[in-house]
Amino acid sequence: MPKPLEYFTYRDGILSAEEVALTELAEKFGTPTYVYSKEAFLAPLRDLERGLAGLDHLVCFAVKANSNLSVLKLLAEAGAGMDLVSGGELRRALRAGADPGKLVFSGVGKSLAEIDEGLAHPLHSFNVESVVELKLLSDRAKAAGKRARVALRFNPDVDPKTHPYISTGLKKNKFGLQRAEILALLKRHEFAGVRIAGLSIHIGSQILSLSPFEDAFKKTKRMVGEIESILGSPLEFLDLGGGLGIPYRNEKPPSIEAYTKLIRKHFGPKSEIDGRYRILLEPGRTIAGNSGVLLSRVLYRKPRKTKDFVIVDAGMNDLVRPALYGSYHEIVPVEAARGKGKRRKCDVVGPVCESSDCFASDRPLADRIEGGDLVAFLSAGAYGMSMASQYNTRGRPAEVLVDGEGYRLIRKRETFEDLIGSEVFR
Repeated sequence: MPKPLEYFTYRDGILSAEEVALTELAEKFGTPTYVYSKEAFLAPLRDLERGLAGLDHLVCFAVKANSNLSVLKLLAEAGAGMDLVSGGELRRALRAGADPGKLVFSGVGKSLAEIDEGLAHPLHSFNVESVVELKLLSDRAKAAGKRARVALRFNPDVDPKTHPYISTGLKKNKFGLQRAEILALLKRHEFAGVRIAGLSIHIGSQILSLSPFEDAFKKTKRMVGEIESILGSPLEFLDLGGGLGIPYRNEKPPSIEAYTKLIRKHFGPKSEIDGRYRILLEPGRTIAGNSGVLLSRVLYRKPRKTKDFVIVDAGMNDLVRPALYGSYHEIVPVEAARGKGKRRKCDVVGPVCESSDCFASDRPLADRIEGGDLVAFLSAGAYGMSMASQYNTRGRPAEVLVDGEGYRLIRKRETFEDLIGSEVFR
């Protein structure tokens, strides 16, 4: 049987989050339910802080990965900043108590209303992705009597060797400004409402090797030199984005220690940069990915000649990553005994009326797993609930945060009234 994660282990034969049995949570809150470990969120944040100690830095959690207010509050209280890609995420971060001075407003398509909303708060900076956006931001800031602090998002044309849907640093991707665009805009003098103080990159997500980061860092340093020679003054900070992968299956991504060593090599006090810039990071999956599981119950086991269909009560509306990206999630029985014995190939599927509502194809599962059993989808803490939908008029799951022997509900399960509450019906 696959090994569960560090903070999700079997205790007396029952899969538990920290010290709380998932059977207890299923009985109290029902299924499907996202279950998170408080300590699992904080441990990678501490590792990043430890790896960057002595270097002026700010770790900004990517809110898109897990936007629950209680999760954001937990990370903000631990000192994290936030990376935002919408006005809604800005409001979430502020509602959760995040320090506005630790908020970075990213996003390739900020609306006029979102720009104005960002300008209304003393944010750390805006990551700007086009000349048109820079002009709009400058004009709006000037009209408001302000000068926005800006980082230009540089597209370094580096292949992150990840799924094409989460590759963001290639020339063909929609993100960022290419070198020639940056050099051209710096020679224009029509951006009086902004102060170009930084350079930002983000080459992709779920990156499993340090080499794409190394390539991107080298190109970033060259770009910094060119920018400063035109500006005639130094930049203040470099936003290196996120993207460090986690193990979903048998992957062996670089450790946080190795990743931060690479950052120090290129940008630390003993590098050619000599620690001149504040370093920002935007981890999302790195912090949240292995911090949660999706708890689900088997509805039926449907035998066929070549394989069985294990139909669970979670659907692609609850966890869309397998349908969207073909992503792998380990699926384990909550009761260890149900995972023993003879195995048979299974498709693990949900109740949604789409053939893509499939969590696993031809997955060997114990033949003891049957209707009524609880299963857990591991590594579901990032891009799980934050990408959930109400397709098929299915309410989104509950969310529970575990802290040692205690736990609390941090999002109620949606009811039918929640689903139709915003509709205008006569």
